[in-house]
Amino acid sequence: MAVQAREIAGAFVEARRKGTSIAQYPGDRPTDLATSYAIQDCALSIWDRDVGGWKVGRINPPECDRLGAIRLAGPVFGDTILEAGSPAPQFAIFQGGFAAAEAEFMLRLAPRDTPLPRDNAEAMDWIDEIRIGIEIASSPYAAINADGPCVTISDHGNNAGLALGPVVPREFWQRLDDVEVSLEVDGQTVGRATTATMLDGPFGAARFLLENLAQRGIAPKPGWWISSGAITGVHEVASGNLVKASFEGIGSLTVGIL
Repeated sequence: MAVQAREIAGAFVEARRKGTSIAQYPGDRPTDLATSYAIQDCALSIWDRDVGGWKVGRINPPECDRLGAIRLAGPVFGDTILEAGSPAPQFAIFQGGFAAAEAEFMLRLAPRDTPLPRDNAEAMDWIDEIRIGIEIASSPYAAINADGPCVTISDHGNNAGLALGPVVPREFWQRLDDVEVSLEVDGQTVGRATTATMLDGPFGAARFLLENLAQRGIAPKPGWWISSGAITGVHEVASGNLVKASFEGIGSLTVGIL
């Protein structure tokens, strides 16, 4: 499987480098987490590209029960993490592949010389800044989500970049669940929710990621951003769309899709 993992990873890296699509999955689809992350790790070694953070996504039933995990992770490259502002940052997606936008809280990692956090209160101590943001999920392979979480993991966790918006004041950290979040595509509201619907919330996502990285032998780095999970859902987008995420009492940000 090690040889095939590298071949699958190589196919995804090549497509991402060229910005082209992949019509069929390039090999046997992984069906377990170990194989999926082995492919992801192979891709990272092929790229030899700076990682600026990690996206965390949810694994829904029944797959979460079969796999024994409720979340997944994938790398975010540093040069795809953009500051929101005016003009709006533009994100390229894979034509013929999959593309979506997600409103998320972005947590900046500040590793501590202590055991991994056991609860959300301890996880908060591993974070030194939170921003509101938008994740752009995009893959050369159009069926990446339809084929399930193991396939999603195998292609960089289905990530193509992050937009960082305004800073979340510290007094909001204890009550992120109270912040209503909405996402608009071309002026039409496509989702509205709070993090109360997100398992154990953004800090739970940070705990998961730290455990995931430790299991893979990856040391967390200060300044890495954690894209902590879609709040209003995964909303497919296309070239030309303008996406706006609004976080009640904090602010908003807008990105363009190329």
